[in-house]
Amino acid sequence: MTFEPEKLGQSRSDLAEVLRGQRKRAGKTQTWLARRCTMSQTKVSNIESGKLTPSLVDVELILEALGADEAISTEILSLARTANTEWQDHWSSRRRGLDKKQNELARLEAASKEFRFFLLSMITGLLATPEYVRASIADVPGDQSKTIAKKLERQQVLHEPSKSFTFILTEQAVRWPLLPPVEMSMQLDRLTSVSRIPNVRLGIVPLGGYIPERPLNTFTVYDRRLATVETATGALILRDHRDVTAYLNDFETYERYTIFGNDCRELLEGWSLFFSRQR
Repeated sequence: MTFEPEKLGQSRSDLAEVLRGQRKRAGKTQTWLARRCTMSQTKVSNIESGKLTPSLVDVELILEALGADEAISTEILSLARTANTEWQDHWSSRRRGLDKKQNELARLEAASKEFRFFLLSMITGLLATPEYVRASIADVPGDQSKTIAKKLERQQVLHEPSKSFTFILTEQAVRWPLLPPVEMSMQLDRLTSVSRIPNVRLGIVPLGGYIPERPLNTFTVYDRRLATVETATGALILRDHRDVTAYLNDFETYERYTIFGNDCRELLEGWSLFFSRQR
């Protein structure tokens, strides 16, 4: 399947239309299909109207119930996979206003319980000092004070006891000198502080020893239902369970090379001291 970002949104309506057409050609009602797939009639209606994007499992159940042949099933499942992928480019986000993106992230965080962050090259906003947040969007024109305030406000989610967070940062992400030395020292102290929050695990993959892996992107997994993958020009939002599982497996792999707890804090304190001496 060729990846064409501009078609990702259209694929949802296309999928709704083709599934509705398959049911009608089979001469079945929504009620019949719902009963055969152990779904509610409302869910089937929402899928066929495009209000709800079905998972690949949902689509497989529908196609099996309707007796779709192999060639048609393959084509529709390919469309379903595209429909479960969303592309958010940085330019569109900036045109809408980065503060709107913060609202979207806050809603996603409110709806999730378990978070896994793999941070390859930078420190994420949930862990950042105000200075780091400001520097991370310094290339965005205009007044970004509202965006900065909302990024910092989102950090309160770390203190919700019903949620759990695991942050894996590479040594490069931690030590990349985005700020002047004294402010970098303060940022590392912030990481040390966050690592002591009871429902937070924060660890570092040090640049030493032998690591036969090759991470390509920063990514986040929300519960076991959604993964976001960052690139230089935007982010992919993945809902296909196979994609999400692949990133969960990657996360578990990197976790084996990660230093947590007091050993992690010793590294952070040493690097913080290094920056503080560069006045």
